[in-house]
Amino acid sequence: MNETLQLMHSHRSVRSYQDRPIAPDMLDAVLDAAWKGPTSINGQQVSLVVVQDAERRSRIAEIAGGQPWIAQAPVFVALVVDFHKTRVGVEMAGEQQVIHNSVEAFAVGAVDAGIALGNLITAAHAAGLGAVPIGGIRRDPQAMIELLELPALTFPIAGVALGHIQDNSAQKPRLPRDSFVHRERYQADSLPGHIAAYDDTLRQHWQTIGRADGEPWSDSIARFYRQVYFPKVAPAARAQGFGFEL
Repeated sequence: MNETLQLMHSHRSVRSYQDRPIAPDMLDAVLDAAWKGPTSINGQQVSLVVVQDAERRSRIAEIAGGQPWIAQAPVFVALVVDFHKTRVGVEMAGEQQVIHNSVEAFAVGAVDAGIALGNLITAAHAAGLGAVPIGGIRRDPQAMIELLELPALTFPIAGVALGHIQDNSAQKPRLPRDSFVHRERYQADSLPGHIAAYDDTLRQHWQTIGRADGEPWSDSIARFYRQVYFPKVAPAARAQGFGFEL
């Protein structure tokens, strides 16, 4: 197995960072890994907002529900679905943009932001840095919009904290591979057994690392998915000019 695959197979989210900056050339190389990534139809409907100011990072930590590693890490990168940029291009071509009024726009923007996020995380690990993706900024997207001064037709979909690792994390086990890789057709019948096995594996993992608050996977996702846990997303997206009519 080559070095890149080994790096990706050893992924872990880091939530403990040293109090030292990332060298500018290293940070630029990590950011460029996202910049050079693929996007649907070469639409490039993603932008990054890089936050290094300590006060602003502390504010983002609050917006995300109290995640201290955001303030601790020297860099936070917000991934922004950006149909403001595309509208400028469309209007320069003498046309009127309508895609932002569709579910497709939000879907493709989120997919392309996810590709950029994955590239950022892989590049950070390759540079010897730690990273942790942050979905919690969607807890209060309007506050992020105001903090980052985002124009209409943009939306802060996710973020990532980056920094030099202080204390590394244990690698969390995943659901059985057969619940993830389906051959030829979706194998629904086997899922209950895979999930039961994973619940047991995760219980053992939490015990091994001393996490008394750890819970089985099924209990964890039930706690989140029995509700819309970030209910401000849709109204904030609509206020930014996104519609879901098409």
